[in-house]
Amino acid sequence: MSKYAIATVAAQEDVRQKMGDAILSLVLRVPASGEGEVAQPKARSRALGRAAARQASLMAGSLALPPGFLSWLTILPELVGVWRLQAQMVSDIAAAYGKTAALGREQMLYCLFKHVSAQLFRDVVVRVGERYVVKAASLGFIQLAARTLGVKVPKNILGKSVSRLVPLIGAVGVGAYAYFDTTQVAKTAIEFFSKDIDLDMSANPDGS
Repeated sequence: MSKYAIATVAAQEDVRQKMGDAILSLVLRVPASGEGEVAQPKARSRALGRAAARQASLMAGSLALPPGFLSWLTILPELVGVWRLQAQMVSDIAAAYGKTAALGREQMLYCLFKHVSAQLFRDVVVRVGERYVVKAASLGFIQLAARTLGVKVPKNILGKSVSRLVPLIGAVGVGAYAYFDTTQVAKTAIEFFSKDIDLDMSANPDGS
């Protein structure tokens, strides 16, 4: 194995570990929103989603411009930046629906990463007819989910952005993926907050 390949593998492992830590830090602090409840929350939420997707695409594409091995070093700041944009978008969508009080760490984690691994949340967020039941999750479950996503997210990125190591072409691909990913998060958040939400504080999924 070449020195370049070894360095790339090491960088990927470091990114996975740090990614799990970044996800945990992100969902434990739900951002405040400057939005208010509106008469047509779906239209407003779609506009918020489009604006966030454009910002995410520009940010991710710009950070992916460095060529070759250097592009791996930008993965973590790129993703953290996109996730922060997405977290703010989720908070704003919740506010547009008048459901800021229903947004906690479980709901944030679900909205941000349900499209990455729906199976991970099967015991936390449950669709029951025209409402969602959200079960309180232990910190242990949140930590486990963050670590799991820290491994799964890089695999998705590698599968969808294999051109990352190619200058310019890679940046365009990364930007396009960030746009798509953000629209998926917006879609989940709109679907979630458009329904009645019941909080089940008696439950305590721990990921075991």
